[in-house]
Amino acid sequence: MSRFVRPHILRMEGYVPGEQPQGGKFIKLNTNENPYPPSAAVARAVQAVLERGLQRYPDPLATAFRQRAADLLGLHPDWILCGNGSDELLTIVTRALLAEGDRLRLPYPSYILYHTLAEIQGAAAEEVWFAADWSLPPAFAAAAERLKLVFLPNPNSPSGTVLPPESVLELARALPCPLVLDEAYVDFASSNCLELVRECDNVVVTRSLSKSYALAGLRFGYLIARPDLVHELIKVKDSYNCDALSIAAATAALDDQAWLARTRAAIIATRERMAAELRRLGFEVAESQANFVWATHATRPVQPLYEGLKAQGVLVRYMNYPGWGDGLRISVGTDSQVDTCLGLLRDLL
Repeated sequence: MSRFVRPHILRMEGYVPGEQPQGGKFIKLNTNENPYPPSAAVARAVQAVLERGLQRYPDPLATAFRQRAADLLGLHPDWILCGNGSDELLTIVTRALLAEGDRLRLPYPSYILYHTLAEIQGAAAEEVWFAADWSLPPAFAAAAERLKLVFLPNPNSPSGTVLPPESVLELARALPCPLVLDEAYVDFASSNCLELVRECDNVVVTRSLSKSYALAGLRFGYLIARPDLVHELIKVKDSYNCDALSIAAATAALDDQAWLARTRAAIIATRERMAAELRRLGFEVAESQANFVWATHATRPVQPLYEGLKAQGVLVRYMNYPGWGDGLRISVGTDSQVDTCLGLLRDLL
C-alpha cells in the first residue's frame, strides 16, 4: 500500500516522542511532565461529565474553556482556539498557512516536531542556528522567497532559554509572515509574549496544559491570535477536536490558579537547585526558564550517562543535534526524584 503514499511522506523519518515505558518502574525525567498530580478540581469536573454521560458530542469550540481563558487573559473568547494539545494547534496553523513548496523557518536546535510538520506539507524547513548564548541572529527575521511561517519556541526546547518580549517584538515587526510563539513552558518563565498578539497582527501564541497544569495525559492546549485568523483556523481543525472530558478538566484546572502558583513555585525551586548541583558536577547548564534543564559536559561524553541512568531506572532525554552537539535534557521532578538522579550521576562520573 505504500505506493499510494505521497513521495515526501515516504521520505520522512517522522517525529519520535520521548520514551514512554508501559512496563517496569522508572523515574521519568525525560518528557517534561509535571511530577505533581493536577488540581483536585480536575477529578471533580471529569466525574461530573461522566455522571451526565458521554453519549453526546462535545462542544466543538470548547466555549466554556474559551470564556474562562479569555477572562483570565483579558481577551475576548474570539481570540482563542482550543486543540488536542498545543501540538495539534501547531498542526492546524501549518495546514492552514503552508502549501507545498513554501518555507517554514525555525530556530536550531529547537522542537523537532516543527521540521516534521513542514515535511508533511511538502514545505521546506529552513533552520537558523541559535548563537552560543542562545540568542538569534538577524537572519532569523530576514525576508526570503516563499517564507510563509515562522515558529519560535519561547522558552526554547531543549535549552529552556527565553528571548525577552522586546526582542521578539523586533522579530515580529521585521518578519513578512506570521510568527508563532510556542509558549508550552511559559508558566515557568519570568515573562511571556501575550501582549504581542495585541500589538502585532502577525503574532500567534500557543500554550499547553500538559506541563504547568499536569494534564499531559489528557491532551489540551489553546491558541491566541487575532479573531480573523482564528475564524479561518476553525475551518481546518477537526470537527470535535477536544472531547468533553478534556474540556471540563482543562476549564477546572484553569480555575485553580492557587494550585498553579504553588506548583510553579515548587518546580522552579527544584529547577534552580538541580541546575546548581549539575554545575558542581562539571556540567554546563543553560539558564532555563522551563521545567527542565539542558546539561552538557566539556570532558565527559553524555550518552553513556544517559544509558547508565536508564539502567538504574531513571529516564532522561539524550538529544544529539548534528553540527551543534549533544546533551541531556532533564525534566524537573519532585525533590526526591531529582536527588536520586543527581546521586546516580555522581556515581557515574
